[in-house]
Amino acid sequence: MFEQTFKNIDDILHKDAGCGSELDYVEQTSWILFLKYLDDLEKDRATAAELTGKSYTPIIDKDYQWTIWAMPKKPKSGTVSGVELDHHKALTGDDLTDFVNIKLFPYLKKFKADAESADTIEYKIGEIFSELKNRIQSGYNLREVINRIDELRFSTHVEKHEMSHLYESKIQNMGNAGRNGGEYYTPRPLITTIVKVVAPQIGNKIYDGAVGSAGFLCEAFDYLKNRPSTGSGNGLSSKDWETLQKRTFYGKEKKSLAYIIGTMNMIFHGIEAPNIIHTNTLAENLADIQEKDRYDIVLANPPFGGKERAEVQQNFPIKTGETASLFLQHFIKILKAGGKAGVVIKNTFLSNTDNASVALRKQLLESCNLHTVLDLPSGTFTGAGVKTVVLFFEKGKATQKVWFYQLNLDRNLGKTNPLNENDLAEFVALQKLALSGAEGTADSDNSWSIDVKSIDQSTFDLSVKNPNKKEAVLLRSPNEILEEMKALDEESNKLLKGIAEFL
Repeated sequence: MFEQTFKNIDDILHKDAGCGSELDYVEQTSWILFLKYLDDLEKDRATAAELTGKSYTPIIDKDYQWTIWAMPKKPKSGTVSGVELDHHKALTGDDLTDFVNIKLFPYLKKFKADAESADTIEYKIGEIFSELKNRIQSGYNLREVINRIDELRFSTHVEKHEMSHLYESKIQNMGNAGRNGGEYYTPRPLITTIVKVVAPQIGNKIYDGAVGSAGFLCEAFDYLKNRPSTGSGNGLSSKDWETLQKRTFYGKEKKSLAYIIGTMNMIFHGIEAPNIIHTNTLAENLADIQEKDRYDIVLANPPFGGKERAEVQQNFPIKTGETASLFLQHFIKILKAGGKAGVVIKNTFLSNTDNASVALRKQLLESCNLHTVLDLPSGTFTGAGVKTVVLFFEKGKATQKVWFYQLNLDRNLGKTNPLNENDLAEFVALQKLALSGAEGTADSDNSWSIDVKSIDQSTFDLSVKNPNKKEAVLLRSPNEILEEMKALDEESNKLLKGIAEFL
């Protein structure tokens, strides 16, 4: 249902002068989809209130409700209970775009100022519509998109799960749309694996300072909502559920589109009022971070290759223009003692010889237990063209041993052949053994441990060099080499003879 609808909407938007790329398609589909989702959420809340004998006050005033401006219905002729679009009441063309641009968006923007607090869905509605604008220029195209989205239903868990999954797919496609879409998306199988290894618990505060499309926070939510209850009985208690909704997931995002998409992605996954702030994380001075600001878990894939201005670098003890290195300093500082992290970073971080990289590796090894490094193959990030590693560490005690796992696959990764969870199954299994302390049991053709005392104490070089990977060396006999040279000479002579005859 959702997949075909999304394809049809993309086809409509492709024809609109205001939408030029996949980024625009995602952005414009998102705000309309959000308002339909909100309408279904209001219906669910009204039904729940009715069942308990309570009254329900809608979030959205009547004139701005989906069933009034977007999809006014009338009884379908020839049926007892069916309904259809009332074309006499439904806005279209310029009337529709004028209503959306002049009335609807300004009305929804005001929710931010009027909301009781930032952790309410009302506040998030205001934030979303303060950041977005309608780019669909044709009111007829907009009517078609609304009609398509109205066909979608979000009433069951299965429907919500399918929709959130396909919304993730749309975000992934942004990576092929040019501009900066790709930096918003980390492959879901990798995120799932990182969350599984870090293993957060209900009650932990989980943070991503480069939240992007909020993939890490959404996956951590999916992981935790299926955990055993902290109280008696099966499933989550109402207290656990409230903890997950309001006091578990936190993020910061600098870019407007990523911030909006991340917020909506979390709402679609079932977190009604995401604690995501639209800000430049790196503008925060590390010296200002207090104990109350710290988190139990950090899950992140900070942008790499970026450069930060000199005034931003002043916020950090180790000065560098490399964005990812600044983020890593931020993550170490913002973790509580005993806090755990899973962070994706360029593999060159392990061996760069510049002063900042050396100082940062030294800090990481001395202030945290860097217990695991996962080395990923090229192509893990579609179109990125760089190799990455995942650093797993715990704050509060120095590193003594680092366990490395090099993911060696028998195929090349790419858009049509992406990473999957099975690719990482051996890593997850061996990593548990490595952390259990059973000496040597976690070693394999792809994994090994190093003692930090054995590395160069002036550079702290942690380059990934697999001692168990035997390079196949093809040794040929002198006779074989001479035979090949002879065959090549004969082939050259034939070519020269043919050219001479032609001349």
